[in-house]
Amino acid sequence: MGASDELLFVGGYTSDKGGDGEGITRLRRDPATGSLTGPEVVAPTPSPSFLVQHPTLPLLYAVNELDPDGTVSAFAVASDGSLTPVSSRPTGGSDPAHLAVTAGGRHLLVANYGTGSVAVFPLDPEGALGERSDLLTLEGSGPVTDRQAGPHAHMVFPVRDEVLIADLGSDHVWRARLDPVAGRLTMLTPAVAAKPGTGPRHVRFSPDGALFVVGELGGDLSWWRPAADGSLDLAGQAATTTAGGENYPSEIVVRPDGRFVYVANRGPNTVATFSWDGEAAVLVAETPVGGDWPRHMILVGDHLYVTNQRSQSVTTFRVDPETGVPVALGTPTGHPTPTCILRWTAVAGR
Repeated sequence: MGASDELLFVGGYTSDKGGDGEGITRLRRDPATGSLTGPEVVAPTPSPSFLVQHPTLPLLYAVNELDPDGTVSAFAVASDGSLTPVSSRPTGGSDPAHLAVTAGGRHLLVANYGTGSVAVFPLDPEGALGERSDLLTLEGSGPVTDRQAGPHAHMVFPVRDEVLIADLGSDHVWRARLDPVAGRLTMLTPAVAAKPGTGPRHVRFSPDGALFVVGELGGDLSWWRPAADGSLDLAGQAATTTAGGENYPSEIVVRPDGRFVYVANRGPNTVATFSWDGEAAVLVAETPVGGDWPRHMILVGDHLYVTNQRSQSVTTFRVDPETGVPVALGTPTGHPTPTCILRWTAVAGR
């Protein structure tokens, strides 16, 4: 690996989910050009469909999206990007689809999509997973009967001492308080009660405090502002594509300066670019991803990386700093059934 290269880790589906992956892979990124080399398998593990980094330790965590018994796994990361298994725990539910570490690094949260629950795991000083301290089961349903017969936790998003939970099944973004000592969750007033059939999938905050919600079933981007009781009021919404046919938007990315918001559209297979002025998000461009079923994406400097699950590739874009519109660089990098991509940030002193 070149001295200036950066590391990206990619999770995906293995054979148990009909995928062709073998586990977590490593890509090398040239920060000057954005180009990728690899992938190399660094941790054989079943269907690591979402990855997250510990905030202060050289540890990586992955959900193992299994049914009926999902698990979460922890790996130590060496300076060359090789991974060593540390610990693994059952999540108490099926098909875990997302996970997050609290800012202080004391707890790991996991969203069990299949059973609509959120698991909490204490982390010891070395970042190893302790016994599960809580399992919060959500309630509710929606009008899209084949997708919303019950709750489906799709994302957990820690915010100070609270956790937002995007629930595709009930059309809510729930809000819970996390006890930092006991590691237990207490439900509060819901943050968002979305229009029935929206299917909240992922959420992000803008620098000015608006909450963006991408609706997988409604095919829209909505933005919400705080109300007096801690909930959020709808401030606006917009379709994420101008193409006809079915659209199931997946990931949402907000540029650090807050001027642009990006949404990946599965079906149209595009990235939608929205301008944001603090009041409204306006669709300014739709860019083909050069692949099929864009599942996840990250913005690294001026480069946007998109995982194309069904066409088995990762597309590299350069984002124009003024217009905000991504432009594809070269041909996509081949990768078996990718579902998540993570930029590895070196931990100080390690």
